[in-house]
Amino acid sequence: MKTNVGNADRWLRIILGLALLMLLFFLEGNAKYWGLIGIIPLITGLIKWCPLYTLFGINTCKNS
Repeated sequence: MKTNVGNADRWLRIILGLALLMLLFFLEGNAKYWGLIGIIPLITGLIKWCPLYTLFGINTCKNS
């Protein structure tokens, strides 16, 4: 996998992913499980690779 997520994009994804995961603790009922969507931006931010970026030919990483 070639890195395609830049630094600013990476930190935004990590923060967004953690914020969405926090919904698990703050919402009640079945609505709280929407917070599990936060796993996707969190993982893509941590591994610095996004499959959708590859599909659409987007690269926010300056080094690659």
